[in-house]
Amino acid sequence: MRPSGRDLSEMRAVSIETGFTKHAEGSCLIKVGDTHVLCTATIEDRVPPFIKGSGLGWVTAEYGMLPRATNTRMRREASSGKQGGRTVEIQRLIGRSLRAGVDRVALGERQITVDCDVIQADGGTRCAAITGGWVALRLAVNKLMKTGDVVSDPLVDPVAAVSSGIYAGQPVLDLDYPEDSEAGVDGNFIMTGSGKLIEVQMSAEGSVFSRAQMGELMDLAEKGVAELVAAQQAATK
Repeated sequence: MRPSGRDLSEMRAVSIETGFTKHAEGSCLIKVGDTHVLCTATIEDRVPPFIKGSGLGWVTAEYGMLPRATNTRMRREASSGKQGGRTVEIQRLIGRSLRAGVDRVALGERQITVDCDVIQADGGTRCAAITGGWVALRLAVNKLMKTGDVVSDPLVDPVAAVSSGIYAGQPVLDLDYPEDSEAGVDGNFIMTGSGKLIEVQMSAEGSVFSRAQMGELMDLAEKGVAELVAAQQAATK
């Protein structure tokens, strides 16, 4: 029934290649089906002015898509002189999602910036960016701990994200672009490894949904996040 031939509760193939770039303190290339995102983490001994002197650390994110990540070329946002609303919304989502799994006291007064660059898009880029972003963050923090700059692990719980929605009247997990573009209901679920919710984004794209259907989508998302967290842990062990 699904264009990809997957079962309703089946994720796309997930792979995470760590150490993908030479210079970043943490990096990975995450592939979720045909969605590929490069994630890097940069450590800086500074924090934003609004928390300077507080002893708290900060995790932030930036997000972008290469011009030919999609089937037609997109204009680079830099050429227009500003970021689009979608880009700003997604990078804020990534930043606050990752911060939910961080003990900012243990991190100390430093900032880690996670850059997520979409190389190829086939649906679910924000979810892949959050999931891969956590891996890059984990690797960067490992370096801080190895050098003794951080004593106790500030990453208290893994963070991952997945989509689920109603496609052709059926609840499905991990929508690719053909499904996403035709879905009656579309949702993004950001969760911790212990199963706690960080954020839920749901909307009726073409048909309304019931509370029971929302529960079905939540169940699918829990399954998907558990699989993603297992992939994160395998990549960073």
